[in-house]
Amino acid sequence: MPDPVDDDPEASPPPPVLRRVEGGVVWITLNRPEAGNALTADMREQIIAWLEEASDDLAARAVVLTGTGEKGFCTGADLRSAAAAPARPAGAPRLAVGDAARQIRTGWQRLVSAVLDCEKPVVGAVNATAAGGGMHLALACDLVLAAEEAKFIEVFVRRGIAPDAGGAYLLPRLIGPQRAKELFFFGDDVPAREAERLGLVNRVVPRAELASLAADWAGRLASGPTKAIAMAKYLTNRALESDRATALWDEAAAQELITGSQDCAEGLAAFAERRSPVFKGW
Repeated sequence: MPDPVDDDPEASPPPPVLRRVEGGVVWITLNRPEAGNALTADMREQIIAWLEEASDDLAARAVVLTGTGEKGFCTGADLRSAAAAPARPAGAPRLAVGDAARQIRTGWQRLVSAVLDCEKPVVGAVNATAAGGGMHLALACDLVLAAEEAKFIEVFVRRGIAPDAGGAYLLPRLIGPQRAKELFFFGDDVPAREAERLGLVNRVVPRAELASLAADWAGRLASGPTKAIAMAKYLTNRALESDRATALWDEAAAQELITGSQDCAEGLAAFAERRSPVFKGW
């Protein structure tokens, strides 16, 4: 018997971004497959809010960021869904000097920063094309898994614009300035296997195995010492822009903080007792 068809014209469409929590892992899924999971302003703000909430929530131990469908992980901003502009004085231009820069700072740059600043590890599970801001959203994740069918595209040059969404900050730190310039200048498609070779991706698997691998990695993170992992994330990100003295000072201060955690006491006790530790996340 065929499935019943919902003919209700007032039925609500599925949410464009989904959230679920399983075993301490927060799954955030972009859910506009028909649009390549391009982000609207509302979707962007929702993801930022959920990432900030994950930092505050002791029950949240790891985050997975992924997309639905086979067309896109995220193909950047949905340019057809720009937020309504505030009222303008008579005769004022649609965009005054500084407006465009402000929109970038308060928009995609905030989103990328929310991933980088989240106190829980974020696993990017790239199911399909990651283009423009969507590529940078993936690269901001702490660990990146990709389907074999996925590809990464610095699409900005194809549109005659400069890279944004934190790309010029992220990409050279991952693959060096010359490789980054090659991707920025030409905007060529980078298949998943090539992205892995360049160091943009941790692992590449068939699409059918992507969710399982993401669940496995996130589950391992969720069972780990959450505060120690958070500090490792902070120290690694900060070390990329610190001198040696600052990095070593940060490391010593972080270690002093973490040695006061219950998870550290559990780890040391488990070592002494020759058993596996059971970390709580605090």
